[in-house]
Amino acid sequence: MKPSVYIETTIPSYLVARPSRDVVLAGHQEATRDFWVQRRQEFDLFISSYVIEESRGGEAEMAAKRLESLKGIPMLADTPESDALALRLIARLGLPQKAESDAYHIAIAAVHSMDFLLTWNCTHINNLHMLRRIEETCREAGFVPPVIGTPDELI
Repeated sequence: MKPSVYIETTIPSYLVARPSRDVVLAGHQEATRDFWVQRRQEFDLFISSYVIEESRGGEAEMAAKRLESLKGIPMLADTPESDALALRLIARLGLPQKAESDAYHIAIAAVHSMDFLLTWNCTHINNLHMLRRIEETCREAGFVPPVIGTPDELI
């Protein structure tokens, strides 16, 4: 059985983005493409309605590319448990309203027992200040949190 990976919205965003002149962002884009081309077959990938909704935003051409990259990836359902966990995460992490969907990504991944959550969101998801509180909140609610990381950490 392959490890399961929840793909958060930043992954298709970096995957299809125009090449960045910023050396760090360009490296993230390259790591994302490397994962997508070379390693994704080693994992069972999953998304949620939040990924689809967020991928639809922005420039129409880029939104279409993001959505195309997600075709065929199974979607995990929102559940009352994931909604409740997301609300706990929002409160515990002190997320601003514009970042509340980040809590739903985490909650859906945890409730569906994903092994990993793949993201480049290092503001509200993948940073040391948040990770401890994310893990504690998930465990307090009775769920094992996914291991949160970036594509270069799975390569």
